[in-house]
Amino acid sequence: MTDAFELRFERDVPITPAQLWRGWTDPATLMQWFCPRPWQVVACDIDLQPGGLFRTVMQSPEGQRMPPMPGCYLVVEPERRLVWTNALGAAYRPNLLPSGEAGPHFFFTAEIRFDPLPTGGTHYSARVWHPDQAACQAHADMGFEQGWGLALDQLVALMQADRPR
Repeated sequence: MTDAFELRFERDVPITPAQLWRGWTDPATLMQWFCPRPWQVVACDIDLQPGGLFRTVMQSPEGQRMPPMPGCYLVVEPERRLVWTNALGAAYRPNLLPSGEAGPHFFFTAEIRFDPLPTGGTHYSARVWHPDQAACQAHADMGFEQGWGLALDQLVALMQADRPR
């Protein structure tokens, strides 16, 4: 069931849960795919444990950096599930929304699941909850589905290129 403040993205992909996990949890790998090109991730911090920091810095093709919004891991289940929020920073400390800076700002909590398929691929799903309709709509208007789809395509291509031949 989807609630009024939730966005979802799901797809079956031809890579393993282990490959998806690496893409989401290794900073050097995440920086290669996490935002749709020509944008890029120019910094990434991952402290992969409940209460640990998750932070990325994205940069536009013109060099404008989006203000980092540090997040906090809530659930870490290796090769199966990640849950994090940007409403909290490291050690579960509450975040404040940035003010006076470029870019849309809203809080959300995301759950990413990697469910193995009998074919050897993975059912990838993302659920993102927002505190209100305005935040949910702002995220949708940013191109949530298209952006998450393009980023996932980049992750799949990266992992497929990395396969031993």
